[in-house]
Amino acid sequence: MIALEADAMIEEGKELAAVAPNVTVKVPMTVEGLKAVKVFKELGIETNVTLIFSSVQALLAARAGATYVSPFLGRVDDIGGNGLDLVEEIADIFATHDIDTQIIAASVRHPVHVTESAKRGADIATIPYKVIEQLAAHPLTDQGIEKFLADWEKVTNQKG
Repeated sequence: MIALEADAMIEEGKELAAVAPNVTVKVPMTVEGLKAVKVFKELGIETNVTLIFSSVQALLAARAGATYVSPFLGRVDDIGGNGLDLVEEIADIFATHDIDTQIIAASVRHPVHVTESAKRGADIATIPYKVIEQLAAHPLTDQGIEKFLADWEKVTNQKG
C-alpha cells in the first residue's frame, strides 16, 4: 500500500483484496490507516497494521479491527528500546482484553528474536533468510549427518 489518506487506502486495498481470497492488506500505523482498517474490517478484508513501535499503537490497531499487528523488534532495539518486551506487552494487553488480533514479530535480526518472541506471545514471525539459516544450523545436526554417512559407507561400501 502506498496511499497515505484513508479513502485512497481503501480503494487500493479493495483492488489488492480482489486479487485472491487469501490476500491480507498491509496498512501503515497512522490515523488514516486506522480509519481504513475499520472499513476493511466491515468489508471482511484482512489487514496487517505495520510499523508498530508501541503497545498503544498495537491496541489502537486491534480495536480498529486489524487482523494482524507487526511490531518491529529490531528497529525498536536500534533506538535503545527492547523489541521483545514490546511483543510481550502487546500479548499481555491482548490477553487481558480478549483481543484476537495476531502478533507478527517483524524486523527480526537474529535467532533470539524468533525464539523469544514466540515465548513472549508472538503468533507469527517474518524471518529473513539469513536468520532461517542460523535457526536451522546446529553442530550436532552436522555431526549426526556425518555419522549417518560414515555408517552408510561401512554397510554398503558406497559414498552417500
